[in-house]
Amino acid sequence: MVHLALIELADDHLILGHRLSEWCGHAPMLEEDLALPNMALDLIGTARTLYSHAAVLEGAGRSEDDLAFLRVEREYRNLLLVERPNGDFAQTMLRQLYFAAFMAPYWHAALDSRDDIVRGVAGKAAKEMAYHIRHAGEWVIRLGDGTEESASRMAFAVEELHRFTEELFETSDVGGAAHHEGVLPDRSALRPAWAATIAEVFDQSGLQVPEVFAQTGGRVGLHGECLGHLLAEMQYMQRVYPGAQW
Repeated sequence: MVHLALIELADDHLILGHRLSEWCGHAPMLEEDLALPNMALDLIGTARTLYSHAAVLEGAGRSEDDLAFLRVEREYRNLLLVERPNGDFAQTMLRQLYFAAFMAPYWHAALDSRDDIVRGVAGKAAKEMAYHIRHAGEWVIRLGDGTEESASRMAFAVEELHRFTEELFETSDVGGAAHHEGVLPDRSALRPAWAATIAEVFDQSGLQVPEVFAQTGGRVGLHGECLGHLLAEMQYMQRVYPGAQW
């Protein structure tokens, strides 16, 4: 069961990492054209380690590449939030803030994991998420407290994305088992830390936390159409040239 929980976590990081990588060459300024792909590499690096560890625990002969590239859409267990299209720059920054504001306390809690690999990942990822919060948070404040146009776009981003944040705190059956075994943290316990970070940023940006109907389903393989398009692009090389090596 633990390996399935690790795959869930890896899926979150891989899919969001791929989304951020889509900005490479398209960001609004050179600094962001460098920052966003590097943030993507942070996430994909975490995913690689988790997939590799999950494959070893599974013991079925699969590799990190098999788990990342050779599963179909319904087999992915990532959060709906991370698969959402980039939209404009405001939506991308808010999505990153929502995710990083959760993962920072998550990885800090995972420093107490009974699993050596998870503790190692947590030590590195906690520092990376602190940077992601700072970077995304500064942009959310800058846009939310900026021009009429930027404030409008950021407010729209909140309307579009906040409905997907509830899933951050839901624990799947396999995630609950991993928590019971002392491998992964309890997601529900991290809500106060996440909410405090979001409240601080929103207060400075003039944004309001909306009341929305939560949309969930990613953990049971119920995804939006956008994930299928993402996987078609991400898996292309592995599908066309199976077993290819550099």
